[in-house]
Amino acid sequence: MTSPQVAAPDPAAPSLDLGGRTALVTGAAGGIGRACALRLASAGAKVRAVDRDAAGLETLAGSAAGLPGSVEPYVLDLTDLDAAELAAAGTDVLVNNAGLQLVAPLEEFPPDVFHTVLTVMLEAPFRLIRGALPHMYGQGWGRIVNVSSVHGLRASAYKSAYVAAKHGLEGLSKTAALEGAPHGVTSNCVNPAYVRTPLVQRQLADQARTHGVPEERVLADVLLRDSAVKRLIEPEEVAEAVAYLCGPQASFMTGTSLVLDGGWTAH
Repeated sequence: MTSPQVAAPDPAAPSLDLGGRTALVTGAAGGIGRACALRLASAGAKVRAVDRDAAGLETLAGSAAGLPGSVEPYVLDLTDLDAAELAAAGTDVLVNNAGLQLVAPLEEFPPDVFHTVLTVMLEAPFRLIRGALPHMYGQGWGRIVNVSSVHGLRASAYKSAYVAAKHGLEGLSKTAALEGAPHGVTSNCVNPAYVRTPLVQRQLADQARTHGVPEERVLADVLLRDSAVKRLIEPEEVAEAVAYLCGPQASFMTGTSLVLDGGWTAH
């Protein structure tokens, strides 16, 4: 079998240069958020890395040493909505990434957890966008990237809060796109399937219990069942999609969802 030919990079293609820009990334201490923070710092951005995990943020800042940009740890619990809105002031690039998950049937789903998931994953992004827009509008440029999920486009059983939050985030992102377009601000979603992150790893036991399968079978029988590409996505792959949406080649992309689901939604 002949190996597929891979095109060489086009030296004339626009590269991502965020020198002089401030980016805010939520959930930045690990997983997708960490990868996004490092990718944007590598493009020259001053990254405001938001998370409630102070130790994880310090580790991230150390990993960013030597990059063209920088990472500034910003310890914040996003359930403090007023503080979240204030944190977004003056940002040029906003990446709403923070999330949490609980797998349980609707009739057993704790109402307080449902409330917290919607607060962190939908209301906090609204407040962060609200805090960022005055600066973006004032300069006539801004990039909002919402890390959604394949679950923003499709539902799965036992994930009522997560699915509801991600579907809401899709609508919020589209509204921000319509309002922001006259001001040079784009708003898009990135929609990965299951990513190799601690959030996914922590689901395995819950998924096994809820679906009645051995934990070692959860990955193949539950998580990757509907994916044509039978592997987890790496955080760096998601970060590259986020970076693309911040670059000049994506200036006409707004109000849409960039799907990285290994063929899940092709069914």
